[in-house]
Amino acid sequence: MTHVAGLFACHMTHSSSVPLARDAADHPQVFAQAFNTFDPSVLDQVYEPDAGFVPTPGHLVTGAGRPRANDAFLRLRVPIRVSPRHTYVVGDLALLIVDFVIEGLAAQGHPVRVEGTATDVARRGPDGFWRYVIDNPFGVAPPPEPAPGPGTEGAARPAPRT
Repeated sequence: MTHVAGLFACHMTHSSSVPLARDAADHPQVFAQAFNTFDPSVLDQVYEPDAGFVPTPGHLVTGAGRPRANDAFLRLRVPIRVSPRHTYVVGDLALLIVDFVIEGLAAQGHPVRVEGTATDVARRGPDGFWRYVIDNPFGVAPPPEPAPGPGTEGAARPAPRT
């Protein structure tokens, strides 16, 4: 193998795991490390098996839907940057408030910028490691406006309550 081929081989493989957090405040950075492998099985390790993920405001997915929803972000192949704001721990539960940005050129060639302030819940497992129970990346952002359906153009909308 040539030196150049060896360099490419080195960059085409990555670890099949990341070290999990023993301190709740470290969990967002562990999540970023796992996310930035772009490997769904690595990212899944930072979640409890029954954890929920909120890929868009107002839409919680669990079970097999959670890794699939995460994979939609991973397929962009754009790294995430996280900046934890607050970590509140009570016993084995933690509320994590984390600013994040996913910004760059997607694998498909288009620019990407996704950002938000996550409100996440993590739990310390019996093994002493923290994992997400609820991953809510868009925090308190309102759900997206429903698209107008057929025949709703110009329809009156109820006035906001005062």
